[in-house]
Amino acid sequence: MRIIKKIRPSTIIIILIASCIFLLTRCIGDSGNSEEKATARDEFKKYTGSKVCASCHKDIYDKHILTEHYLTLAPPTEKNILGSFEKGKNVFAFDDVTNITMEKRDSGFFQVEYNNGNEIRKGRFDMVVGSGRKGQSYLTWVNNRLVQLPITYFSPAAQWSNSPGYPPNKIVFNRPITSRCLECHSTYFEKISDPAIELEQFDHHKIIYAVDCEKCHGPGAMHVDFQSKNPGIKEAKFIVNPRKLTREQVLDLCTLCHGGGQLAKIKPSFQFHAGDSLSKYFIRNKAALNASNIDVHGNQMGLLSLSKCFIMSNMTCINCHNTHQNENGKVALFSQRCMTCHTEGHVKLCKMTAEIGPAITQNCIDCHMPKQPSHAVSVFLQGSPAPTPALMRTHFIKIYPEETKKVLAYLKGPIKKKL
Repeated sequence: MRIIKKIRPSTIIIILIASCIFLLTRCIGDSGNSEEKATARDEFKKYTGSKVCASCHKDIYDKHILTEHYLTLAPPTEKNILGSFEKGKNVFAFDDVTNITMEKRDSGFFQVEYNNGNEIRKGRFDMVVGSGRKGQSYLTWVNNRLVQLPITYFSPAAQWSNSPGYPPNKIVFNRPITSRCLECHSTYFEKISDPAIELEQFDHHKIIYAVDCEKCHGPGAMHVDFQSKNPGIKEAKFIVNPRKLTREQVLDLCTLCHGGGQLAKIKPSFQFHAGDSLSKYFIRNKAALNASNIDVHGNQMGLLSLSKCFIMSNMTCINCHNTHQNENGKVALFSQRCMTCHTEGHVKLCKMTAEIGPAITQNCIDCHMPKQPSHAVSVFLQGSPAPTPALMRTHFIKIYPEETKKVLAYLKGPIKKKL
């Protein structure tokens, strides 16, 4: 015998109201997601790529493609991958039976895991990350997701190593790459996954490699269209000239990628453009900064902001760096830029000027911005029980007495050498 319970009218009304609220919430959520995806599609159309820039700015373009910014993300060509695929130089052994072998196959370059000579799994080199000055890491597509491959090329040792932050005795093929990572190594990636999905997905075809022209000057499609139709107008329209930005705008532009752990994003990546305010897109970490808790890699702005040079002047990053040219290793050139303030007649003249003599104008950098080990870029070389860090110049500009002693000892050696 079935027992039928009567449902009160008030209960039915409550159920109907709850259902309406649920459906309305879903609609609003879906509308928001659709709007974000539509915005992404429209965003890609705003870009042209630097090869279009080269049609009018060839000299700048030819120099820029040699910079570390331009080389920080590239396709996986034989020229772009620095590590060797030659037999005897292409293996990273984790133990006596397990290794990763770098192989060139018909369908591309691969990192292949072997155990007792048996192939276990592999990942293709789909993107090269890093200019190669300190090293390169490599990404592979897994459907529409990007993950980091287990082996990196470490330039200071000129050999393959495990990837930074990876365990020394375990092979990892699944570390996900986020849009925030890509935002600092490229000009644009189009995200196609729902915002609620943690493992982000990207469009394979809507990518602008490298920190390119439009990263620092803003998307250029409108600029190219206008200037092409109006060749007689010499004033650049619809494009950003960083030298005409305010100090804060220039610093925000550089801090986007050189601000390290200072920033927590509150809007999707790739929405910030040159001339914007970072505060609209990120929350800054309010924790007190000090030089001991900032790594020399990735947060140059945090270190620079603690320096007297920065605090007591209106300097910005582009006072010292010409981003159109590769100036890596040109210590004398950077020192000359220091001397624009620290010259004879200024109260800020270096106290070592008399002792060192004219050579002081050739190297301010080793004394005041010495190379220091990075914890972020630190790898396990094959057979090494301890990680090997990359050495990078600190942007905490100050007096380092021990470094000064080294420079003086070098100058006063058996043969006085030019710095």
